[in-house]
Amino acid sequence: MRARQISCCFTGHRPGKLPWRYDESDPRCHSLKRRIADAVEAAYQEGHRHFLCGMALGCDMYFCECVLALKAIHADITVEAAIPCPSQADGWSLAQRARYRRLVEACDFETLVSASYTPYCMQRRDRYMVDHASLLIAAFGGTPGGTRYTIEYAMSRRLTIVDLPLVTGEV
Repeated sequence: MRARQISCCFTGHRPGKLPWRYDESDPRCHSLKRRIADAVEAAYQEGHRHFLCGMALGCDMYFCECVLALKAIHADITVEAAIPCPSQADGWSLAQRARYRRLVEACDFETLVSASYTPYCMQRRDRYMVDHASLLIAAFGGTPGGTRYTIEYAMSRRLTIVDLPLVTGEV
């Protein structure tokens, strides 16, 4: 088990709740990816060495890619894919599943939180990440759902939260 005090987890929206949806060429997406990379670098500078990612489409993948890029520079970083269930990527497009597999394979650890899909396996994954970290980086636009749930749970567990608000006019 990695030490909670040097661990950082992430939450953020899936493409359906992002202003640019799946268009990662959008300048607002580029801006968010830069802010995530900056937050990950700051977490590293503050002593965080283990990063947990829930591996969902959208912001989770941006986060994972930023951490893996930083790991290429700092070999003391470890990355954990916190997977809610074995079928997480089953309904995704071929390209999305290939990206998912590439990212999971690049992680140092893979934790399967539930042996099969249940209506609560995503929340269970989110609680697992928060329970194993002292810092949460959140890309949040204010809407109800899993990202809000994770932030509220992190607040109840007294994690430090770095807020990366989603702004529709962001550039």
